[in-house]
Amino acid sequence: MVSPRNIRFALALLVTTAVIGIATVIYFKGSRTALPEPVSKQLPQNIDVALNNARFTEMRDGVTVWELVADRAEYDKTGDVAYLSNVHMVFAKNRSNGTITVTASKGEYANASRNVRLRGKVHMVTESGMVFDTDSLDYLAGPSLFQTAVRVDFHHERLSLAAIGMELDV
Repeated sequence: MVSPRNIRFALALLVTTAVIGIATVIYFKGSRTALPEPVSKQLPQNIDVALNNARFTEMRDGVTVWELVADRAEYDKTGDVAYLSNVHMVFAKNRSNGTITVTASKGEYANASRNVRLRGKVHMVTESGMVFDTDSLDYLAGPSLFQTAVRVDFHHERLSLAAIGMELDV
């Protein structure tokens, strides 16, 4: 029969070996710091600049027309387009309309035309309580017009409407 003293010694030796082994693994894994990937490799080929929490604002005659905030904006200077993710756009209150808030999963901002293309779960709410839901919505800066050719679900008070296509003057 094995004595209890030998069992204790064997267990102590086993625990000590395990602790030394764990410490060695932690030392070798932890001592190698991963070098960060160069910025040039983090961006897709056609993207020149990527910004987090980007803010775009359109001004006319010193007055803010709209403000757009995106979690991320990737700018392609050759195409003069900013690719946006998690878009939140607010149109300022003016004489004829109240504020309009638009959110979307993705979007594109064309720098030259100032047009905005919104895609993926586009949700628009007006100050008067009108709600529009669609998958695609374009804002044309020249005429200050929202338009789409796809299905739109509209809700306001007790009225619900589903339609194909929409134009909304901002």
